[in-house]
Amino acid sequence: MATLAARRLLLPRWVAAGGRGRLLGTAAEASPAGEEARGGGGEGGGSDGAIYVKKPAAAAAVTTRDETSVAMPTSFMTGSVVGKRFYRDATVRLADDGNGWTVMLDYRTLKSPAKRPLKLPSRALAMAIAAEWEYQESDGIRPFTMPLMKLACTALERVPLTRTKVIDNLMKKFHQDLVFCRSPADSELTIGVHQKQKEKIDPILDWVNTEFGFKTVVYTTFLGGKQDEGLTRAVETVLKKTTDCELASIDAMAAAAHSLVIPLAIFKGRLGIEEAIELIRLEEDHQVDRWGLVEGGHDVDIADLKVQMSSAVVFLGFSRGM
Repeated sequence: MATLAARRLLLPRWVAAGGRGRLLGTAAEASPAGEEARGGGGEGGGSDGAIYVKKPAAAAAVTTRDETSVAMPTSFMTGSVVGKRFYRDATVRLADDGNGWTVMLDYRTLKSPAKRPLKLPSRALAMAIAAEWEYQESDGIRPFTMPLMKLACTALERVPLTRTKVIDNLMKKFHQDLVFCRSPADSELTIGVHQKQKEKIDPILDWVNTEFGFKTVVYTTFLGGKQDEGLTRAVETVLKKTTDCELASIDAMAAAAHSLVIPLAIFKGRLGIEEAIELIRLEEDHQVDRWGLVEGGHDVDIADLKVQMSSAVVFLGFSRGM
C-alpha cells in the first residue's frame, strides 16, 4: 500500500483518462459544455469563473458537509477509512480573496478538520492534493493514501498554534541526530558501517560546518553528545524563520529520518530524496547486504520511508511554488 501511495504521489498534475480519471485543472478552466455532457451543467457557471454542478441525487449523508463546503472529520488525521466517496470530481480554484488556492469537491470548497478553508499557497500544491482526492475509490476515503492532504492540515492548523513547541521538540532531539552518531571502528561487526558513514556522512558534516559556521561533534555512544551552543542557536534560528508549510515539512521529515540535519540539508538544497534515504538507511542497508532482506519487514519499512520522505519533500517544493 505504501508503494502504491508513493506512485500516486508522483502524479500531481494528471490522472489517467476515462471515467473519473480526467485531467485536473481549475474550476475556471472547465468547459460549461463539458459539464453539461457530464450532467452537471444545470446550474451554469458563477461570476467568479467556477463551474457548479448539480448536487448528486444519491449523495451519502455526511455530518461535516453542507451546501457550499465539506470539512473532513477529525478522524481524518488518524483513521484508516473515513466514509465513502461522495463527490464526482476534484478540481482547484483561486481562493475568493485571490490569495492562495482551494480544492473543490464538485461544487463544495474543501475544508480542514477544524472547518477552515483549505487555502494553499500554490496552484501546484492544490492540484497535487486534488489528485489525491481524485484517486479515492467509491467504497471509501483512505487518509493513509493522502500524505499531502494530511501535511496541509498540519501546516494550516497545528503548526500556527504549536510552532514554538514543534521547534522545541526538534531541538531537543538535535544533539542525538543520526548523522552525529558513528559506529565504532574497532569492531568486526561495525567496521563496515563505520567506513560507509565516513564516506557518505562526513560530506554532510562538512556542509554543516560551512553552512552554519560551527564544527559538529561526532560520538560513538548511545547516550549521544553535545553540539556547540552556537550551532544549536544557528539551527534554531533557521527553524524560526520558516513558513508554516516549511516547518511542517521539516518536522515530518525529521520524524521519519530520526535526524534534523538531513531535512535541513534538503530544505537548503544540499540533499535530494534518494541521497537522503540512503543516509537514513545506511546502517540497516549494510546489515541487509550482510544478512539478507526480511520480506514483509525490511521491504515494507523501505517503502514507508520513501512515502514519508517523498511526500514531505514534494509538499515543501510545491508550497514554495516550485
